[in-house]
Parts: sequence; structure tokens; C-alpha cells
Amino acid sequence: MHDGVLKQRPGSYTRGEDTRRRILDAALEIFAAEGYEGASTRVLAERAGVNLPAIQYYFGNKEGLYRAVIESIIRHKEAHMAPHTAKVKAALADPATPHEALLDLLCEIFESFVDLVSDGQQVESRRLLYARAEIEQTPGLEMLHESGIREIFEPCLALVGRLLGKPVDDPEIVVHTLALFGQVTIFCNKPVRRVLKMPEFTEERATSIRAIIRSHTQAVIRDIARSGK
Repeated sequence: MHDGVLKQRPGSYTRGEDTRRRILDAALEIFAAEGYEGASTRVLAERAGVNLPAIQYYFGNKEGLYRAVIESIIRHKEAHMAPHTAKVKAALADPATPHEALLDLLCEIFESFVDLVSDGQQVESRRLLYARAEIEQTPGLEMLHESGIREIFEPCLALVGRLLGKPVDDPEIVVHTLALFGQVTIFCNKPVRRVLKMPEFTEERATSIRAIIRSHTQAVIRDIARSGK
């Protein structure tokens, strides 16, 4: 089936990629709104403007399509966070990297995560699908977890450990990192945004949140470092 795609006339591959993308975009919206079990492949096909066999051709079945949506979300997240991950690795590899530079990198990761969950196409659907995946324990959930740990949590953990002079497997370092990260992930929670009368992020509000998170992070790390705990 894939060989047939490769043998198509010039331009057909581009059209095929466009069709695949339209299916993925429609699937993200439907899976986010209806959940994995509630989503109908027929409705998915109608929303994407394709016939039902197109889903089978590109993705095999509903689970294959769902996993492809998850993989697309992961690629988007990893592309967004990759520059920060690279900077963290370089900074940690140099024992002479100043304390303030490491703290700034930690703040940058948190700020970038705010951008990730507050901006871009279909951002609300990505947040909702992730929440549904957690509740429904859907296929691909483990991939989401592994990617988040690898691309976001582990770099933060390494920075906090270095900043506080303790190994990354120290239970207190893990808890400190989780607590710091929690101040960012809370904004993925729709009820919290409703309480804040913030159904959607504006650039002004996102800028304010980034500044507050930076201030909190700096204060917490400096206080812990001073106390020696």
C-alpha cells in the first residue's frame, strides 16, 4: 500500500500529505471533544472531507489514527522544547556554568511550557485530549508521559539538582522539581482558567503568567539554597 504512494505521479505525494494532515487535524478535534470511545470514524471522515476508506488507507483503523494524533502532539511539543533541552545539556556539561545562568535556564523552560499550552493552532484541543487520555487511559498515553518526562521534567530535575547541590535521585530534589513544575501545569486545567476568568490565553495574560512563574521559581530556589535544605 505504501509502495503505491511512492509510485504516484509528481504532486500526488503532496496531495496525500495534505489529506493525511486534514484527517489528523479533524481527528484531534473529534477525539478531544468526544473521547476515544465516543469518536466515530464516519464523523471523522466527514469532518476531514474524505471518504471512510481514506482513514483505513493512511492509518489502518481508529486506534492507528489516535496514536498518530498522539505522535503529532509529541512532535509538536518536542520541536518546541528542543532548543531549551539542548541549552540545558550544554550548560550542565560545563561545571563552570554560573548558578544564575542555570536558574535562568530553569525559568526559560517553565516560560516556554506556558507558551506551549497557551498558543498555537488547536491548543485547546491538545489540552483537552491530554486530559481525556489521562482519564480514559487511552492508547498512546504512555508515549505522552515518556515524552513529557524526557523533554521537560528530566531537564528541570537536572537543573534543580545542580542548583541545590544534590543528586537527581534525591527524593527532596524530585519533590521540589514537581512542586515547581506544578505552578506551570496548573494552567492546563480548564476549571482553573474559568476561576481566573481566563477561558483563553491572551498575550498580555501569558506575559504576566511567565513573569510571575519566573519570580516564584527564583525565590523558591534561592530560599532553599540559602536554608541548605
